[in-house]
Amino acid sequence: MPSQTVFRLTSRSGFDGLQAFEEPIPTPGQYEVLVKVRSVSLNYREVSIANSRYPLPVKDNVIPCSDMAGEIVQVGDRVKGLSAGDRVLSALSDQMLYGPFNAAYDTYGSSQDGMLQQYIALPAHGVIKLPDTSHTLTQWAAVACTGATVWNSFYGGIPLKPGDRVLLQGTGGVSLTALTFARAAGAVTIITSSSDEKLEYVQSKFGADHTINYKTHPNWEAEVLRVTNGEGVDHVIEIGGEATIRQSIEAVTHGGVISLVGFLGGRPEGDKPDLTMMALLKNCCVRGIVGGSKQLLEQAVRFVGRRGLMIPIDRTFGYSRDEIIAALEYVAAGKQIGKVCINLD
Repeated sequence: MPSQTVFRLTSRSGFDGLQAFEEPIPTPGQYEVLVKVRSVSLNYREVSIANSRYPLPVKDNVIPCSDMAGEIVQVGDRVKGLSAGDRVLSALSDQMLYGPFNAAYDTYGSSQDGMLQQYIALPAHGVIKLPDTSHTLTQWAAVACTGATVWNSFYGGIPLKPGDRVLLQGTGGVSLTALTFARAAGAVTIITSSSDEKLEYVQSKFGADHTINYKTHPNWEAEVLRVTNGEGVDHVIEIGGEATIRQSIEAVTHGGVISLVGFLGGRPEGDKPDLTMMALLKNCCVRGIVGGSKQLLEQAVRFVGRRGLMIPIDRTFGYSRDEIIAALEYVAAGKQIGKVCINLD
């Protein structure tokens, strides 16, 4: 039986638990497709899982990673609408087809095996056929989870409108994807970072309208209010979590939206503010975002394809244990400007 190289987390106390195994190439069931994985994109989620900080269930010896773009090499007997040779994208879960996330859903790379393998059999209903564009499969892999997350943030609730102001925290994959989508939708963008060099690059390369160094301006919410003439922003992509949510509420306009996407800031010391009262007085919507449904990802893919958008990719790594660990360490250190991908070719 033909075999493939897969990577599993044999322990969750760091990246050293990542080990390579030779396993059979799966045979697709009658409603499945066999996909040759071409590129896998990384999220901070993989770092959290490897270090036992992920808040949702993770199976033992899991194959990491949820985001994949590849080519179908075989289809099950009962599959319709997909053929060998089609380029496809994976969704976070083959159970979350539409509607909000439910903690009971299995998700790739955590409660079920993920994409860090050369071939994977997937339910046909869970993959998205990619449009015929000039995008490479690496560029499409960068759209998967972050694209669905950002689309959910902007259009899963109160929708983003042309002329809205959007605040983006940091220069990672979610924030740079949000910057790309927001600019294409006609929004005014404000992005934060601790690095002037990163901010200058993002402004010159990707067209951010305003930049704020949160080291230089620790009370960065005041800077947001300054550049918005005291009005605040309509949407916040909240990455820091508990460490930054107070400032995000201060920065959002009355009736604005804060999309809680990440928890990178850890837990702050000292007294905690009354966030309930702050949100109430701002009359703002605070939404928890766990990825996005297949339906939302399909909409994001259509937007990217028709507008010819390119999600920023900072760096790509090869498909070896050393390279994958180096990629995870790079993401963990927060060095990237945009997405980080593993290429299997």
